Amino acid sequence: MPRPRLTGLGAGLFCGAVMCALGGLDALLLGGIMAVYGVLFVLVCVVTALWVRRADLPAAPVAAPIGFALGLLPLAEGDGFLGTLMGLVTALATQAVWLYVGTLAAAVTVLLRRCALRLGAGTRRPAR
Repeated sequence: MPRPRLTGLGAGLFCGAVMCALGGLDALLLGGIMAVYGVLFVLVCVVTALWVRRADLPAAPVAAPIGFALGLLPLAEGDGFLGTLMGLVTALATQAVWLYVGTLAAAVTVLLRRCALRLGAGTRRPAR
């Protein structure tokens, strides 16, 4: 598996773009099944938290809710701008559990990475 290192902005763009694409595919192929979208969101959150640079670790849990909202745009039902906006707000309200689980998964992944980095830095010996 590749080991890209995303900046904070890159993590937000990656999460947003992937979730928008997955939301569109879910709407097109599956008719907008929100459970599928939620599971995919949790996976994207974990991947984003794994691929973000060490210096930008706090950006992953921040990017997750933004990506969730962007991915809901193709799934939001409604006519016109206000109808789509109302569908987006309704989807955010009814699917908040997935939002919390994905953000928590990203935060836990970031904390585990930070702990592993601190433990790894403490066990290194200086070169002689």
